[in-house]
Amino acid sequence: MSLISEINEQPAVIRRLMESQAGMVAQVAAKVRQEHVNYALVAARGTSNNAALYATYLWGAANRLPVALAAPSLFSVYRQPPCLRGALVVGISQSGQSPDIVAVLSEAGRQGALTLAITNDPASPLARASEFVLDLCAGPERAVAATKTYTAELMAIAMVSAALNEDRAAVEILRAVPGLVEEALRSEEAVARAAGRLSAMDQCVVLGRGYNFATAHEWSLKLKELAYVVAAPYSSADFLHGPIAMVEPGFPVLAVAPAGAAQRDMVALLLRLHHEHRADLLVISNDQEVLAGSQALLWLPMDLPEWISPMVSIVPAQLFCYHVTCAKGHDPEKPRGLSKVTLTH
Repeated sequence: MSLISEINEQPAVIRRLMESQAGMVAQVAAKVRQEHVNYALVAARGTSNNAALYATYLWGAANRLPVALAAPSLFSVYRQPPCLRGALVVGISQSGQSPDIVAVLSEAGRQGALTLAITNDPASPLARASEFVLDLCAGPERAVAATKTYTAELMAIAMVSAALNEDRAAVEILRAVPGLVEEALRSEEAVARAAGRLSAMDQCVVLGRGYNFATAHEWSLKLKELAYVVAAPYSSADFLHGPIAMVEPGFPVLAVAPAGAAQRDMVALLLRLHHEHRADLLVISNDQEVLAGSQALLWLPMDLPEWISPMVSIVPAQLFCYHVTCAKGHDPEKPRGLSKVTLTH
């Protein structure tokens, strides 16, 4: 199975996940309420760590649950784990194989914390170390660059959020996500044109904020993995605190900016980059004002609540990375120096 086929498989994966894991999600939510969890600690690496960034915003905003990202080396290298009393400890890993992530969940279990694995392998070491397991139901992911497991991880996080609040309206919104992803996939022709125009770039910055800070990080990671572009992800707020100084005329700036609460600041920044810095802008958005100053526009569906937008906005970003990689003459199935499973200790 090729990378592009796995990108196109995402609507089916999300539907399968929602249908098969709703019961387990309800069990997890009931246990979290029963245990009076005070905060969540999420352990992940790579693409899964970008999904964890989404959890920090969604669980924080929708569920009022503070979320921290674990430092796995405290558990595996330094062997000085923090106290996890009152925590929901979540491990996110497509393979469930990485020893340092497993170490976090194993220690959490020893301390009596509630543990949850979100993984594509329910028989993996991570799953065995966890009290609850959410199976991503993505099927075998052959491509080295993760795509369908990333969007499945985002959906698993969103399902937990809706279940924690016992929010039927949110569940109905989630049921619309596969169709919205299908709509985003239909943008491939426009994405390929944008990728061809920017195929000569060897460095860029990728901007996002709020829920789509995760998208900026994942877009950046895929550009590095596949196209070997030095892509630096930033919150649009942090970008103003120094990094904006490196933008010269023609410097590529990629941004994900769907309509929502983060829109005003992103519009102001993009207009400044266009008028003052003359940056070469590529924007993923569904808001005309955001798109006004960009040289290339990748449209998102119009009826897209901001809190679910990362599951949709990453799709044109994935397609862009695929087409840039091909335009550069690289093989998207064989990124150099990488393997499907990376074991960190």
